Amino acid sequence: MARTAQCPSCGAPVTFRSSASILAVCEYCQTTLLNLQGNIEDLGKMAALVEDRSPLQLGAEGRYQGVHFALVGRIQLRYGEGLWNEWHLLFDDQRTGWLSEAGGEYVLSFLEWVPEAIPPFASLKPGEGLVLGQRTWTVTNLENAECVAGEGELPFKVGGGYPAPVADLRAGERLATLDYSDEESGPPLVFFGQVVDFSSLGWNNLRPGMPLPGAPTLKARALRCASCGAPLEVRHEGVLAVGCSQCGAVTDPDTEKLISRLQGKDAPVQPRIPLGKVGNFRGEKLEAIGFMQRFMKVEGQRYDWREYLLARVDKPGYRWLTEYDGHWNVADVLSDVPSTMNTRYRTSPRGALAYREHRFDHFQSYGAEVEYVIGEFTWRVQVGEKAKLDDYVVPPLLLTREATGKEVSWSLAEYVPHEEISQAFGLGILPEPRGVYANQPSPVADRHRRVCRNFWIFFSLGVLLQLGLWALEQEQVLVRESLALQPGVEQPVLSKPFVVESHLPTLVVQNQAGISNDWVALDLVLVNEQTGEARHASQELSYYWGTDGGESWSEGSQEGDVSFRDVPPGTWRLMLEPEMDPGRYQPISDTLVVRKGGSSWSNIILLLLFLAAFPIYTRWRMYAFEVARWAESDHPKVSESDDDDD
Repeated sequence: MARTAQCPSCGAPVTFRSSASILAVCEYCQTTLLNLQGNIEDLGKMAALVEDRSPLQLGAEGRYQGVHFALVGRIQLRYGEGLWNEWHLLFDDQRTGWLSEAGGEYVLSFLEWVPEAIPPFASLKPGEGLVLGQRTWTVTNLENAECVAGEGELPFKVGGGYPAPVADLRAGERLATLDYSDEESGPPLVFFGQVVDFSSLGWNNLRPGMPLPGAPTLKARALRCASCGAPLEVRHEGVLAVGCSQCGAVTDPDTEKLISRLQGKDAPVQPRIPLGKVGNFRGEKLEAIGFMQRFMKVEGQRYDWREYLLARVDKPGYRWLTEYDGHWNVADVLSDVPSTMNTRYRTSPRGALAYREHRFDHFQSYGAEVEYVIGEFTWRVQVGEKAKLDDYVVPPLLLTREATGKEVSWSLAEYVPHEEISQAFGLGILPEPRGVYANQPSPVADRHRRVCRNFWIFFSLGVLLQLGLWALEQEQVLVRESLALQPGVEQPVLSKPFVVESHLPTLVVQNQAGISNDWVALDLVLVNEQTGEARHASQELSYYWGTDGGESWSEGSQEGDVSFRDVPPGTWRLMLEPEMDPGRYQPISDTLVVRKGGSSWSNIILLLLFLAAFPIYTRWRMYAFEVARWAESDHPKVSESDDDDD
């Protein structure tokens, strides 16, 4: 139920519309009233708010999840990067919430109670885990902010200079904020929320004349470099630093004070994409508004790369382009945090990460330093700024964790061919990439997959052809008969005559002898009954078996075959002259089969060896590419066992 009090300074009515509101600021004279159980206390004048270009104002209305709300209060806070607003919301169902407005990002959150004990602010570190509300969170940002001023209705007492230490946490797409501003009198306040799209809230009664988030400023703001006095220009909202192209100094556009100077006399490099250039990249218009060069040192060796801040022209938001040795990536800052996963792979001793159904392997960790800055940036970037970076890859994607002393952020990049960047921004011919980049797709991978696919197709066709020929050969038996091989008899055993109607490349003779723990040697003579031509071959069969220590064993075989080559047409007969153990007295039964020979299964082996040469070669090339890639990482490959599963 709304409560109305009279301002003791100017007599104007001051309304407390929310039951949670205990403080209100008179909109006419800025007198601050404290309402405790109906007792109105005059706290004096509220400090003045710093002028900003927020499109929001008291009385603005919107809808969230189908429920109407109004902005009834605001706290303005100052931190290292500038200012941000916390807007107090009152919903029609009498719920209250908060809308954070900082750096073009809007987070809607609600105060909630949690059962877990919360550690003090001083003990928190960026990147560490914290359990709240039965969920594991990651600390992403720590700020020792202070309150500038407040207006409207608020649920707690605030004033200019009031300290407000806050910690931001993330768990996937969910966000949480710990407010330690009154830590001495109780545990910190916990707010759970999520990033919201400004336009999705269906706003009414916004502040007139202010551009919407992400839209270009209708009129550029002119200022001068705090170091050399050269003219600078700010054309985009949320810009907190401007680098001078004349001297490399960085200026705060709000105060026009110096942030940092170039550490050297001359600019180390000029951007390949001119600032102000608008490109059409994959159907999206992007304008290059900021450029910086960063570097790292590894064992005394310097490596530098370039980064471009791109503003979306047709909608809110920013993207990044990075370039190193001719390799380009397009990147986006993430609003959620990847999750760790267990791994058995040697390439990821730090553990792999899972993000958007991909598994990313750790590539390298390094310290980066900003060397040169020109153009507009949405944070207070400065020359000499340092950060710790961790890269994780699954080509063509690159996941990067960037940590400073008070903040952890994540970005996801995708490798882009340099020809595509040139075409998108009309840059002409860009330098060819040198070496292999961390997330560069293997140029051999697609070819290797095609070769493997063709290998299985042709090998399967070869097997089917061989099976067909084998089936046909089973119907081309010339002789099948049972013979008795007598011991001690020198008379050869004759087969039935058989006719070869046309020239045979191969004639196969197969014998299957009924031997057990025994042997038999056969001299085979193939005789042409018309011409008397004779061809000789020999064969020995042996088969032994038994048990040893309770385990069965066997060796040899009861059957075997020999082949006669280039057999001309005619009537033929086989003569078998057996030789067996002298102590044997029983005859040996033998099944003789004579058939036309065809393709041998050895052909399949030869085909396999021939076809396998192609995928082996492409696999070797693909592995060589991966060795070159990981040679630049913290985990160079030294053998095939170091590779991931194929």
